Amino acid sequence: MKIVLLSGGSGKRLWPLSNDSRSKQFLKVLRNSEGKLESMVQRVWGQIESAGLRDHALIATSKPQVEMIYNQLGSEIDVIVEPERRDTYPAIALAATYLYSVEGVSLNETVVVMPVDPYVEESFFHKTKELDQVLNESGADMALMGVKPTYPSEKYGYIVPQIGTTHDAPYMNVQSFREKPREEEAALMIEQAALWNCGVFAFKLDFIINILLSHGLPIQYDEMAKQYDKLPKNSFDYEVVEKANHIVALPYEGDWKDLGTWNTLTEEIATPLIGKGIITDNSLNTHIINELDIPITLLNLSNVVVAASPDGILVSDKASSPMIKEVMKHADQRPMYEERRWGRYRVLDYLKYPDGKEVLTKRICIGTGQNLSYQYHLLRDEVWTVVSGNGEMILNDKRFPVKAGDVLVISKQSKHSLRAETEMDIIEVQTGSELIEEDIVRLAFDWNEIMELCTV
Repeated sequence: MKIVLLSGGSGKRLWPLSNDSRSKQFLKVLRNSEGKLESMVQRVWGQIESAGLRDHALIATSKPQVEMIYNQLGSEIDVIVEPERRDTYPAIALAATYLYSVEGVSLNETVVVMPVDPYVEESFFHKTKELDQVLNESGADMALMGVKPTYPSEKYGYIVPQIGTTHDAPYMNVQSFREKPREEEAALMIEQAALWNCGVFAFKLDFIINILLSHGLPIQYDEMAKQYDKLPKNSFDYEVVEKANHIVALPYEGDWKDLGTWNTLTEEIATPLIGKGIITDNSLNTHIINELDIPITLLNLSNVVVAASPDGILVSDKASSPMIKEVMKHADQRPMYEERRWGRYRVLDYLKYPDGKEVLTKRICIGTGQNLSYQYHLLRDEVWTVVSGNGEMILNDKRFPVKAGDVLVISKQSKHSLRAETEMDIIEVQTGSELIEEDIVRLAFDWNEIMELCTV
């Protein structure tokens, strides 16, 4: 069995902590068993490992999220990278071709697809193991896993079984799907043994490969990546699930939540205050999540969430917090905070002068033993001031030590990299006509490979 975890999202529903590169699954706001903060993706990956499924799992994601995944889970994670963001059908089609043509997975192998960020207990992942047996016993095209509802929710989609299905059936034949019904409809469907649709489904690999062939699409990964923009920008539910002839569903009886908005996420945040701030005792069911160095003080306000990051500040009553996605849908701002495989950075200041010159100031933190890629820029100059830590610099193929207090001038087209021997903080000031990520030309990533390019 193979498990494909879909990591997507545009980062609007949990703004300002989430952005285009740091979607909700990467926010470190949950407490693990040791009391340390962790993200949803770290929590899920730990549960997958505990369930014995680590070697079976891959993550399918878009380019902006790759660095974040490596930063939080480690660089040994198997990641399938979409050439561009489209939807779940293209993402799963690409993953299927990867499994088939790159990993050589058997066409008879069961593939389980699920979101990367469900809030569940470990038993959820043990239950997914049963999907392989359910597919084999039922002979169905697809097997879904559905959650037994605890109340008639209007927020979730429902899997409706065929008439006559009992609540204690080991699995059920699916009649239809219903998206976010009214409470009265939901209650009626629950009486008919309907399940919440948690976005988990399984199929034999040949089921998807044959669909691709029938549409004249490539089944080789490299070719699929080249033609990715030709795939319909639709959900997998619309393109495949709703058109399948025989679908069954496996009930899961346990806790399951979609922590997709501030009001649902704060239900699982153990402390009312993360970061600098003060909340008075008469402020009930109120949370502050503050990533800034500036303290936030909240007086006598209940049922409120305050979230602050370099991208902005949100103040909202919890019931209204889901509106943020609609409010921010046209906002187009570069991410002011990002995590990379080597560490993280925060934008401190940005200016654009009338003559077109741009100045961008960043605070960069490079983890112990980590290194930047060997790179150069065409459009900008940089000045680095080492604030703390020490390491080794490579500038135009020359190696030399650097330490706190050093100032480094990196002009256009200068090849450069840095490896931190201890954790390093650097203030970087960029100046140029266009300060964009696309201006980076990367020559190598691995430090040993980088050193081979040095002459001295």
